[in-house]
Amino acid sequence: MFELYDSITAGFAGGVLAAASIVSVLVSIVSYVLIVIGWWKIFTKAGEAGWKSLIPFYNGYTISKICWETKYFWFTLLAAVAGGIFSGIGGVIGGLLSGICSIATLVLYVMMNYRLSRSFGHGGGYTLGLIFIQWLFVLILGFGSSEYQGKDA
Repeated sequence: MFELYDSITAGFAGGVLAAASIVSVLVSIVSYVLIVIGWWKIFTKAGEAGWKSLIPFYNGYTISKICWETKYFWFTLLAAVAGGIFSGIGGVIGGLLSGICSIATLVLYVMMNYRLSRSFGHGGGYTLGLIFIQWLFVLILGFGSSEYQGKDA
């Protein structure tokens, strides 16, 4: 009797887990598509080709080109890669170097979002939105009435 109950319970739990996984994947796909659409609109507002939002790394390079200087894209990429390498070293030195690289990456990310916000005439509050609820604020920036004012705005 208990074996039948256990197999029914396990089957139900497996079904719930599968359903949750499917929902999670669908939400991720929809989120990704929405973010790409938002970036596409932002790129076209800034005079760049929208398709550039589809290509990993190149979209980050283009974002840096729109709101800052491309050298900061390379600094951010270098800091992120170095942080990953240093974390693999382990120990105190590896952890310390990885932490420093992570902080540098975070600072550059915040600065890039601030510059993007300023490029479209917004300030610090919008920067916080781009940092914490990026998918929503990218859509608002892309579809809203904000106009591109240049990277030195």
